[in-house]
Amino acid sequence: MTLDPPTILALTVALAAAAALYLAIEWRSVREPSLLYWSAGFAIITIGSTLALLRSSGFLMIGIWFANGLLVSAHFLFLLGVARFTHVRLSRLWLLMLFAWFGMLMLPADLPWSKAMLGVQSLLVALPTLRASFLLRPHGKSLSIGAVQLRYVLLAHGVFYVAKALSVLIPGTLIDLAAFKGEIIQISLVEGAMAIMLIALSMTGSERYRREQQIARLAARDPLTALYNRRALDLRAPRLLAQVSPSQPGALLLIDIDNFKGVNDHHGHTSGDRLLIALSEMIRSLVPQGALAARLGGDEFVILLNPVSKEQVIELGSDLREQFQQLAAQTFATPERVTLSIGANLFDQPPPSLAALIEQGDTTLYESKRGGRDSIRLVDRTGVGTYR
Repeated sequence: MTLDPPTILALTVALAAAAALYLAIEWRSVREPSLLYWSAGFAIITIGSTLALLRSSGFLMIGIWFANGLLVSAHFLFLLGVARFTHVRLSRLWLLMLFAWFGMLMLPADLPWSKAMLGVQSLLVALPTLRASFLLRPHGKSLSIGAVQLRYVLLAHGVFYVAKALSVLIPGTLIDLAAFKGEIIQISLVEGAMAIMLIALSMTGSERYRREQQIARLAARDPLTALYNRRALDLRAPRLLAQVSPSQPGALLLIDIDNFKGVNDHHGHTSGDRLLIALSEMIRSLVPQGALAARLGGDEFVILLNPVSKEQVIELGSDLREQFQQLAAQTFATPERVTLSIGANLFDQPPPSLAALIEQGDTTLYESKRGGRDSIRLVDRTGVGTYR
């Protein structure tokens, strides 16, 4: 099969349609807006290539600049998709690109200044493509190999159209688009078909990687409070605990809400959830960088610290109790006060396991509750055991 322009156009239609359909199916599963923009872009390329194919077959249904205008619109949608993917807000000035081209769509193909039109059209494809490549620049290492590949595919695609635009300035070139036995058109169409395949694969790979990362993050987080769950704590705690030494003591704080059942009974479980979320936000705002905070389940939370001192543990526990008591008293009226009990253990040797450490924290927490609740009890295991 000879790769003449009509054949390449037919392949372009098939590739673009397949890319549009695949990305649309992906969008229906994950509802990621960037996929929808990219799918729409490939759908427009499908329509434009079909019109160009009909025209090359003798069906002069519409001006060639209309098909070229659709190509500009498609690359604008690619830019919107990348902007959404990278969470960047585009300037509204980019819309001028579409309005500027809209007035030229129905112009006849035999204009005396069609050479200039080709240069303008090429630049209007190159600009959004290069901008999309630039938007991916700071995200290359943080996202995926697919994002890096997408960046360079878009960069090469944009540079190709810049070269195509600049070539109209060289005397004797591109005056007749069918010159050199159609080789110019062939090169352009082959590049377009290859770009469609590579862009579609890169876009899909980038979104797939992001989705996998999101799933991994969700699997590590408590769905209500967004703190780590027990599974994530089990995975992350060993590294922190291994750094514990006499010069860098560690601490575990086990936190339990006193009379939490009263909130659910008198104000409903939604109010109880709001209180748990509020406590998790307090914990996030008070724990130092490098600490681990997790919800073990129900109304029980844990904090792991290293390095830390006895005074810092007591200060953290006291601040949490004070802030929480004020919020609970102002928001939820119950027969018994809703407060925090905290059992803390300070240690200077790595524990046998996280489970053993939590078991020690349970014992200390029980002592805190038995002592009247609304208190923090600290066991200092770095020297002689002392209680507060």
